[in-house]
Amino acid sequence: MAETYDVVIIGGGPGGYNCAIRAGQLGLKVACIETRGKLGGTCLNVGCIPSKALLHASHLFHSAQNEFAALGIKTGKVELDLPQMMAQKEEAVEGLTKGIEFLFKKNKVEYVKGRGKILGKGKVEVALADGGTRVLETKNIVIATGSEPASLPGIEIDEERIVSNVGALSLKSVPKKLVLIGAGVIGLEMGSVWARLGSEVTVVEYLDRILPPADAEVAKEAEKTFKKQGLTFKLGTKVTGIEKQKTKLKVSMEPAKGGVVETLDADIVIVAIGRKPYTEGLGLESVGGRTDKRGVVEVVDGHFKVADGVWAVGDCIHGPMLAHKAEDDGTAVAELIAGKAGHVDYNLVPSVVYTNPEIAWVGKNEEELKAAGVEYVKGKFPFMANSRARTNHETVGFVKILAEKGTDKILGAHMIGVGVGEMIAEVVLAMEFGAASEDIARTSHAHPTLSEAVRQAAMGVEGWTMQM
Repeated sequence: MAETYDVVIIGGGPGGYNCAIRAGQLGLKVACIETRGKLGGTCLNVGCIPSKALLHASHLFHSAQNEFAALGIKTGKVELDLPQMMAQKEEAVEGLTKGIEFLFKKNKVEYVKGRGKILGKGKVEVALADGGTRVLETKNIVIATGSEPASLPGIEIDEERIVSNVGALSLKSVPKKLVLIGAGVIGLEMGSVWARLGSEVTVVEYLDRILPPADAEVAKEAEKTFKKQGLTFKLGTKVTGIEKQKTKLKVSMEPAKGGVVETLDADIVIVAIGRKPYTEGLGLESVGGRTDKRGVVEVVDGHFKVADGVWAVGDCIHGPMLAHKAEDDGTAVAELIAGKAGHVDYNLVPSVVYTNPEIAWVGKNEEELKAAGVEYVKGKFPFMANSRARTNHETVGFVKILAEKGTDKILGAHMIGVGVGEMIAEVVLAMEFGAASEDIARTSHAHPTLSEAVRQAAMGVEGWTMQM
């Protein structure tokens, strides 16, 4: 008689491995299928983690070259060792993937290497990585297949000269001229890395602004800052083709609304126009499941349930395509399967861009509130007036808190500045508990700290900002 699992998870990324570990903690019999050969998904292997390793290293390299002397630190000639920079990135990735395998063993999760496909209710077939197939029988199936880079029609990504985020994380040398298609989160992070290491970076964006999901005031400040760092922006522009020549690429582009075609020379082109769910060939039809035209798995309960005994989490369902959202989805589904409560409020999932300065936000921005006709009050505080920022010579940016007029309930927070990726958590927690801006304003913050800017912005909602 075939062995039956309580949960079989297809995908070992942040959604899948968190679902597996939580289900194991709750005493369920779990198997997690992963085709990559390493756990952690895009985030750990070719996304969040390696990009942060390069962002950190390239920032230190740039600081040593350009900022240490002003602080009274003499370093002599600073040189780039790109192979070592890539090696330390891979070391971080390797350690973390092995850490997930350890947690699987600790929580009695079976790790199955291969590609999973749903055969029908309670059945998942695995094309095993080492050959052959295996059918797993289960009470619950969780789809956690994540997403893959989106591409432009007529442009072939070869991961050598025309690359996605995957190739952008493993270039063998610093390109002299780099063209980046897309001014979203991934694009700006990758552009920042290579600009710091010496590339001449041109960013081409179809829309007339960078960071489309961000608050417009924050995006404007970010664009101004990135221009000072050497990035060139061509906004309201679409790429129409890329010609591969022997030693270079010729990128053709024109105004988004039509107009004169121009070309740019490039050594490398990074295509960073977003991501799409990785859901092809899953066998969803065998359980009555469906995807929309973008490949997003459709749910029947407004959240995670696809069909009886079938669930989906992370990038392959609606909601922000963020690793921490997938983690929360996976945990919630494990708890629902175990008979507990499980829920994720997508309005309270923070977004962070790990450039320098960082950019972070949660909740509604001003444009969304105006469009919805919601009356709000704004409090804003610049890092130029924060004593720790002034001491550290890190004064770019500001914190903005938006609160509902009349109730003072926090509706959103938007930040640009050094370390705001950490500071946003305070506001997320406050919003999770339905706090008013006054709750943050009257909470003691250590002085001098950068986080005082959050408190001062909250004070500003009621007009009593006081720090310099």
